[in-house]
Amino acid sequence: MLTKPHLSLALTALAAALIGRPAAADEEPSFQAIFNGKDFAGWHGESTIDPRKFKAMSAEEQKAKLAADAADAAQHWKVEDGEIVNDGHGVFMSTDKGYGDVEFFVDYKILPLGDSGIYLRGTPQVQIWDFTEKAKFNLGADKGSGGLWNNSPGAKGKDPLVFADNPLGQWNTLRILQVGARTTIYLNGKLVVEDAIMENYWDRKLPLAAVGPIQLQTHGSETRFRNIKLREIKPEEANAYLAKIDKAPGGFLELSNGKDLTGWKGSVENYEVVDGSIRCKAGHGGVLYYDKEFADFTAVLEFKLPPAGNNGLAIRYPGQGDAAYHGMTELQVLDDGHEQYKNLDPRQAHGSAYGQVAAHRGYLRPVGEWNYEKVTVKGPKIQVELNGTPILDADLSTVTEFMANSPHPGKDLTKGYFGFAGHNDPVEFRNVSLKPLD
Repeated sequence: MLTKPHLSLALTALAAALIGRPAAADEEPSFQAIFNGKDFAGWHGESTIDPRKFKAMSAEEQKAKLAADAADAAQHWKVEDGEIVNDGHGVFMSTDKGYGDVEFFVDYKILPLGDSGIYLRGTPQVQIWDFTEKAKFNLGADKGSGGLWNNSPGAKGKDPLVFADNPLGQWNTLRILQVGARTTIYLNGKLVVEDAIMENYWDRKLPLAAVGPIQLQTHGSETRFRNIKLREIKPEEANAYLAKIDKAPGGFLELSNGKDLTGWKGSVENYEVVDGSIRCKAGHGGVLYYDKEFADFTAVLEFKLPPAGNNGLAIRYPGQGDAAYHGMTELQVLDDGHEQYKNLDPRQAHGSAYGQVAAHRGYLRPVGEWNYEKVTVKGPKIQVELNGTPILDADLSTVTEFMANSPHPGKDLTKGYFGFAGHNDPVEFRNVSLKPLD
């Protein structure tokens, strides 16, 4: 079991091993400059707005807003000596392109009374500010820059772990790793945010958007930016990154050996091991479950869906019956964006506690790519995180209304088996691990 300091070191070493920790971003050939040092090609001025409100505007309204923002940006933003310069006023500068999982570098320099930030996926913000401004000490300015300032009070990542700012008027370097909503930040080489969930400022009941622009926010005094580079993190690397962090404390049992179905029971004849993954045979189904009962646990795994693919995770399954009803629940595994499911009940979407509590949608990777999922079960509570983004936080003891009024006699079970609820589609699972928590 790792102590907190050792876990921090493990995470730092992990990030270095998986995603690299170059002294300068241009040492990595996979990085791309998203500011060319000459003009604002690939960028535009944009006043801050809830992306949902902008999307709801008519095409004419959007065009008018962007034109007004462009005129404002021309008054307050310029490119000078290979640097983006803002005078401390006006709209923000936004990338034209939206980004998801990234490793991102930016240098910045602020002057006294400067107050700035980096919006990720159009959401505020990685905080940058004058750490000497006593009037803002009550807001945390004296703790320094680099925190996810718009996270809720007391939330992980809101304040930086250490003070890492260089003196005012000197350049600072931010390095940001974001996979799903999970965000790690280094300021001048020091770890200031460690694997924190970045909240959706626009609606805290929703997860952070899957994709969105990077924006430079400033007010107060002149701020400069340079050396803005990033690389988009591919799914295989993202999955490995998340799994290493989640499993770093230890205590996980490897349930899938990649060779055969040793240790599994139930509908064994309806599943097969192919290229290291457990796959439900096409046209077959039934529950395949690991032959050991668990009460509270955390499970991590990868899965891959075929078009319209349907399966599920059996949670506290009693060893017989339908996992969705006779077990505590079936956590849906489904290509819920397929046309076949356009009239889906929200409680049937991927990650949902089937028929009981709906998960947030829009975080599955394209069909044919491996997804990473983390499930935590404690008493009646279930949390599901998909590709680094929390999509379900449910307390089944509070559920009183069920889809189509179907009873769920097993929802209050306190222990049972973990497995897969096949529904005739060749859905695949691999790297299945589980850590008992009781």
